[in-house]
Amino acid sequence: MRLPLMTAAAVLAVSGCTWVHMAPGASAVRVIAAGAAPADCEKRGEVSVAVKNNVAFYERNELRVRDELETLARNEAPGIQANTVQPLGDPSGGEQRFAAYRCPGR
Repeated sequence: MRLPLMTAAAVLAVSGCTWVHMAPGASAVRVIAAGAAPADCEKRGEVSVAVKNNVAFYERNELRVRDELETLARNEAPGIQANTVQPLGDPSGGEQRFAAYRCPGR
């Protein structure tokens, strides 16, 4: 009886965790919607990011996974002198690719 209760408590605790935190400088990086490349921006490269989308048998909340992937992409952008990221597709298996751009006025 005690083991199932402890397992349930652990799953609930993990589901509320945010494992990815914003790095210094990443808060200035803008995220734009998927689609055409932004006008007047220089493409700086692409970033591939990944997080755990499940823990043991528990599937993590899809919105939380998507948010963490976006945060990771924003964290990577300053390292390649980018100030804007754009998803290149939907997340799959806890992974996602983003295009990184340097846009004027940001």
